Formats: sequence, structure tokens, C-alpha cells
Amino acid sequence: MMNKTSVSVDQNHARETARVERIKAAAERARSEAQARRQAAQTPAPEPEHQGREGLEPVRYGDWEVRGLATDF
Repeated sequence: MMNKTSVSVDQNHARETARVERIKAAAERARSEAQARRQAAQTPAPEPEHQGREGLEPVRYGDWEVRGLATDF
């Protein structure tokens, strides 16, 4: 015959097991959501400019170069 203490211990163990399982499930969901966000945030490399100028981007470096002459804008 089971006494009151052993029933209480069994119930506590069952509750603790259920709590741990809920935490594991939540952690797995968070991990998969984070992985999906990382994959969505990865942007592909930009395509090279077609029939464009060679060298550094003038917008980024602040000057235009035409036939060897640099002009600031």
C-alpha cells in the first residue's frame, strides 16, 4: 500500500518531468526560429555591374573618375 508521501513524490516527479519537457520543446522552437531568421538574413552577393565602370564605386568613395580626371561632387 502506498503512503501519502510516496504519492506526493510521484506527483512532484511527474510535474517536474512535464515541466522539463515543456522547456525542452520551447528551446527547440526557439532554436529553429533563430536558425530560420539567420537564413533569411543572409543576403546573396550582389551581381557584378553589367557594362559599368571598372574600379571602386564613386558613390562610396566620394569622387568620380572620367578619363583619368577625378571630380568631387
